[in-house]
Parts: sequence; C-alpha cells; structure tokens
Amino acid sequence: MKTQESQVSQALKSIARNQHIKSYIQQSNELYPLLLKAAKRFVTGENKQDGIEIAKELISKGYFISLEYIGENTAELEDCIKVKEEFLNLIEKMGSMSMKQTVSLDLSHIGLSLNPDIAYKHLLEIAEKANQYGITLMISMEESSKTDDILDIYKKATKQYPNVGITLQAHLYRSSDDIKELIYYPGRIRVVKGAYEESAEISIARSEELTERYLSLVDTLVAANHPVSIATHDEVIIQELLHRKHAQQPNVEFEMLYGIRSDLIWDLKEKGYQTKVYLTYGKEWYLYLCHRLAEYPPNIYTAISDIVQPDLTDKISY
Repeated sequence: MKTQESQVSQALKSIARNQHIKSYIQQSNELYPLLLKAAKRFVTGENKQDGIEIAKELISKGYFISLEYIGENTAELEDCIKVKEEFLNLIEKMGSMSMKQTVSLDLSHIGLSLNPDIAYKHLLEIAEKANQYGITLMISMEESSKTDDILDIYKKATKQYPNVGITLQAHLYRSSDDIKELIYYPGRIRVVKGAYEESAEISIARSEELTERYLSLVDTLVAANHPVSIATHDEVIIQELLHRKHAQQPNVEFEMLYGIRSDLIWDLKEKGYQTKVYLTYGKEWYLYLCHRLAEYPPNIYTAISDIVQPDLTDKISY
C-alpha cells in the first residue's frame, strides 16, 4: 500500500509540473470549475477578499495567519510587476485593518525565474511596505535548483528588513549546513519537510531518517533562541517536540495549512501553544492542489467527493 501511495504521490508531483496539462485545465470550461471545487478545500478563493475574510475569522478565534497570493515561475516581466503590485495591495489592505500578521511568497512569482536581481528588487519594495505596517514576510522554498539564489536574496534582504523570514526544507541534505549560517540572521525560519520531488543524491525520502532530520533542525533553532515556525501536520514530530518542551518557548509556533488537520491545530491552540494557519488565494491553485494531494494521496477520495457534492463544513471547523 505504501508503495502504491508513493507511486501516486510521484505521479501527482509530475502532473503538477506539466505546463501542457495545466494550460489544458485552465482553458477547459468543464474541468476548471470541477477541479476548483476540490481546490477550495485548501484555497480560500480566487481573490484577495476571500483570503482576507477567512484570515479575519481565524484571527478572531486566536490563531495567527500567513496569507499568500499563490503562484510561481512567472515568465514575463510585466506579469512579475503585476504580482508585486498585488502583494503591495494585499499588505496595504491588511495594514489598513491593523492585521499585523504574515504574508508569504515564492520568489519565482516576483521575478526569480527571469533574473535574481528582479526578484530582489521587488522583494525589497514588498518588504518596505510590510515593515511600515508591522507585517512579516515569509519567503517560501522552491525546487533545489533555486535554493542558492533564494538564500542569497534572503540574506541580503533580511539585513535591511529583519521582518523577512525564510523556509528550510528538511528533506534536503544541505539544510543541516545552511541552518548553521542562517541562525545568525534575524528572520524567522519556517521548517517544512519539503514538497518537491528531488533526487536521492540530495534529499531524504519520507522516513524515520527524515523525521529525525526535522527534529534536529528544530533543536538547533530552539537552542539558538531563534524564531521558528514548525510547519508540519506530522503528529509524531509534533508530539516529540512537545515532549522536548520546545513549543513552550516564546519564539516557537506551530503552522499548518488551511483545510488540513484543523482538529490538530485547534487542539494545540486550546492547550496554549502559538498556532498559525497558512492561507492561500488566487487563480494559480492547480499546482497547490496537486501538492496537497501528493502529500497525502488518500485526499484524492475527498477531492472526488468535493467535486460531486461539495460540503466544506468540516474544512473550516477551526
């Protein structure tokens, strides 16, 4: 069964990267609305107000939130500028509501796929606007081929704007070395397992070894008294970190994706731990949906159910 799930997971990750399939779905009057029904379990909606409304609801219940205008690998400069403007507008809107929370973004969404200098320039504009309103920026991690550029841009940006954080993927072997340097930068570090398909030469498959690597990264950050987001739904990892009393540290928070294990993050919040819900909005939900299904292939059954008879009452029972 595990082998079958692994094969399905790899297939979904491959499909997610297929631009032909993506374009076909986006242009299909039949498939697009059907898959959107499945995506709405994990994505707040297609526009900024959708994300803002759910963010307000979650904040009122005691959660922190991280909100992202979803997308990556933007190929045209004009589109990169439009994306940058969307982030600036999002931050302006959040600032006007005194919503001092987190905004997440992929650097390839704002220019990295064209030129690292473009992404850096746009990031500084966004970071300046966020800094004005007391908002944190969190840079997401992407495929390993982009890791060096992403870390270089982060290191330069966070020296000017300490409100900028970075994501580390535990499944990459290099992360154990990267963290030794990153703890000397001020930005919060979000630790994830890693959603991208990478070669066995540079990454660890889902296993006890990966669990231990994840725990080791968090150990390092907590020992350094560095702000950390524990971004996982893995109950084994969560329980072990609770046993180690890491979550009692003021700089430590648990972060989970919207629509996944709302019961688990609710329980952590009720026990007094800092909790954050990661929200996304936008029309580029196709890749995000494929990743959520790839992480846990049985979600395909739920996706089919949502398509046939949407019922999202369990999704937002935070």
